[in-house]
Amino acid sequence: MSGDERREQIISTAVELFSKHGFSGTTTKKIAEAAGVSEAIIFRHFATKDELYAAILHDKVCEGGEHQFPWEGNLDLLAAMARGEDVEVFYQLALRALEKHHSDQDFMRLVFYSALENHDLAREFVHTFISRLYDFIGGYIEKRQAAGAMREMNPRIAVRAFMGMLIHHSLNNIMWDKERMLLDISMEDAARNFAEILVNGIRK
Repeated sequence: MSGDERREQIISTAVELFSKHGFSGTTTKKIAEAAGVSEAIIFRHFATKDELYAAILHDKVCEGGEHQFPWEGNLDLLAAMARGEDVEVFYQLALRALEKHHSDQDFMRLVFYSALENHDLAREFVHTFISRLYDFIGGYIEKRQAAGAMREMNPRIAVRAFMGMLIHHSLNNIMWDKERMLLDISMEDAARNFAEILVNGIRK
């Protein structure tokens, strides 16, 4: 493997192990064994386990990995925003979020694990990624409020309610109710219903 390929392999292996055992329960020795390399190779790419943990966040968010922002490359979303089609806007946001949650379940577990361990990764994820979602979605709501389409309220409350629906739905499907006994619904139907619930709640 090239240096870059080996680095990506180490990160991928680390994500899987961190998501299952947490930061404290995962040693560089375990990562090296799972990746089929020596610990020396790990430390050639990452000076410490903390540096490896930070690299995961950087690769997933800053480098446009599996958790890239939902408006990037989403022409349907941008067109709906320009036309003020609120349900379609929130449908596109919801669908992209649910798809990302499903496609990278290990990273979702890792983020929650890091929060339970009070690790800096959870705070960094909020400041680097989640805060930009609040700014983007909240900014759209503010524009619609100014246009008289949405009632006066703190836009961030609406953002939190919207994201709460999406995260709770994904957590049920990924962790707590894999058999879908509580609710068996497609991602498209879930995204559409969550968008309608949100918009109907804040529409003027």
